[in-house]
Amino acid sequence: MAEGMKGFFITFEGTEGGGKSTQINLLAERLRGLGRTVKVLREPGGTPIGEEIRHTLKHSAQNQAMTPEAELLLMNASRAQLVREVIRPALSTGEVVLCDRFYDSTVAYQGYGRGLDLTLVRAVIDFAIGETRPDLTLLLTVPVNISEHRRLTRTAGVSTQRDRFEELDRSFFLRVEEGYRAIAEAEPRRVIVIDATATVEAVCEAVWKCVSARLPRDAK
Repeated sequence: MAEGMKGFFITFEGTEGGGKSTQINLLAERLRGLGRTVKVLREPGGTPIGEEIRHTLKHSAQNQAMTPEAELLLMNASRAQLVREVIRPALSTGEVVLCDRFYDSTVAYQGYGRGLDLTLVRAVIDFAIGETRPDLTLLLTVPVNISEHRRLTRTAGVSTQRDRFEELDRSFFLRVEEGYRAIAEAEPRRVIVIDATATVEAVCEAVWKCVSARLPRDAK
């Protein structure tokens, strides 16, 4: 987190079907029950501009020819807006900010998954976020075969928007998984790995154990 910020910034990471959204909502509810002021965000998105970029990246029928380079820049355009419009103001007033994905996703998906140069990927990220970094990142992990099963289960018989990323093959997600492992190994203090194959309740308690140990008392 940038110097002078009073809040606490937590990001949730992982491949598809890891239960991030469920766990973020459970954590937000628990924190609010304790009197904390909580901001829940998602990437890409979280602002009017970011949500338009999200549609272009994930759902638009016109995105079939999008290059990895364009994808990288659009992700970080959304992120730059989110950081300045929402995250920094919330942290400056002492709020707890929970974000479904942040820059680790770009390293894993566009760096490892798409094969873009990691030095270039990190340079673009640095430009987008400046000094705004998570205080804690919870990496919810599930094996690729379980991820695939969960994705198919949640969309079976349900009319959902097309998601360009969920159309990618297993080899892509294996590279993403490799990327997340590398991130966790490089920053073990910030990135805490949680086994998301457990029950929702067990994962919730694991999340809370990590958060309660690190959350400062002076956050709202």
